[in-house]
Amino acid sequence: MTEKEIFYRHLGLPSFTPLGLEIARAEGIWLYDPVGKGYMDLVAGITVSNIGHRHPAVLTAIRDQIEKFLHVNVYGEFIQAPQVKLAKRLTEVMPEALDSVYFVNSGSEAIEGALKLAKRYTGRTEIMSFIDSYHGSTHGCLSILGNETLKNAYRPLLPDIRLMEFNNYCHLEKISTRTACVVIEMIQAEAGVIPVEEFFIYQLKKRCARDGVMIIVDDVQMGMGRTGKLFSFEHYDFTPDILVLAKALGGGMPLGAFAARKQVMDTLTFNPELGHITTFGGHPVSCAAALAGLEVLLSGEIIPGVEAKGQLFKQLLEGHPAISEIRRAGLAMGIDLTYPGKRNAFQQSALDCGVIIDWYLFKPACFRIAPALTITTDEIELACQRLRRALDAIIA
Repeated sequence: MTEKEIFYRHLGLPSFTPLGLEIARAEGIWLYDPVGKGYMDLVAGITVSNIGHRHPAVLTAIRDQIEKFLHVNVYGEFIQAPQVKLAKRLTEVMPEALDSVYFVNSGSEAIEGALKLAKRYTGRTEIMSFIDSYHGSTHGCLSILGNETLKNAYRPLLPDIRLMEFNNYCHLEKISTRTACVVIEMIQAEAGVIPVEEFFIYQLKKRCARDGVMIIVDDVQMGMGRTGKLFSFEHYDFTPDILVLAKALGGGMPLGAFAARKQVMDTLTFNPELGHITTFGGHPVSCAAALAGLEVLLSGEIIPGVEAKGQLFKQLLEGHPAISEIRRAGLAMGIDLTYPGKRNAFQQSALDCGVIIDWYLFKPACFRIAPALTITTDEIELACQRLRRALDAIIA
């Protein structure tokens, strides 16, 4: 059997309609199939490869670490230099109130850990999140997901979950002294790039402070420079009680984390001990890759250049008759099609033109542009030429 046949026959798949593109190698913003055709990856592996595929600094860090050791024990037992160095560097660039980091494997596990931490610290059970929010697909994450269609087949889920409407400050009245935490994305990704409003976050902070409620910011998709700041909450006068990171955190390797004040984090260590445990969380190779990737992000003009690159994308695409609206936060864009029924045709047309795009879960006629932050001006111009050609094809 060919690899494609094995893929469809023996791999568990999340849908019946994967793109099925065979990848032989990757470099920067480019993916190559077995015959050498190049595709521009305009979604960065769904916001994982913020510094591009196979960045040289990350590859060097991985090679150096595998010469020393791989997994040696469950997380939190042995002192491992990659974990220690990464935790130190992250706490240096985070607000002072976030001085403790717990490493896990993925965004979903980081959300799970953050939910447990909020419940443990507050002694409360009610958790609040938002309609059209996305936080992962494990049972706890699914419980706070803001979309009933994806949840119904798996009930019963966690009890004491309440949903609010994003940016509707009247819904903040639902928060009470029963509430352990509110989980929020500063920019709702899967809703099609919807930023939180200044007044709403001000009212949320005020209400949560009054009732002793923790605020968890899910920065899995919008963190690590994606919005033009290292963390998305830095655009607001605001520091969360718990910050959740993953995706781009690992520099292309699997890694997630949740961060909080040390006295809060320490509640996971007693009554009961082992309040959260993970075997592979903070894998030394992933942490070494993450530290190298973080230093790349923090050096030079990558993050300061994000806003101008996002503006250039919008400038080159807006006005096309097949596009009805473009919403943007840095290099995260939600682009609405004028003809929703041609969604699949456009994705195929884009692929034919050598461009990889994706769709937002809760806005199916809105396509995702979220390339590596290292994309060059020339690459942006080429990508937009290809996208416009693909758009022309669906209205011809």
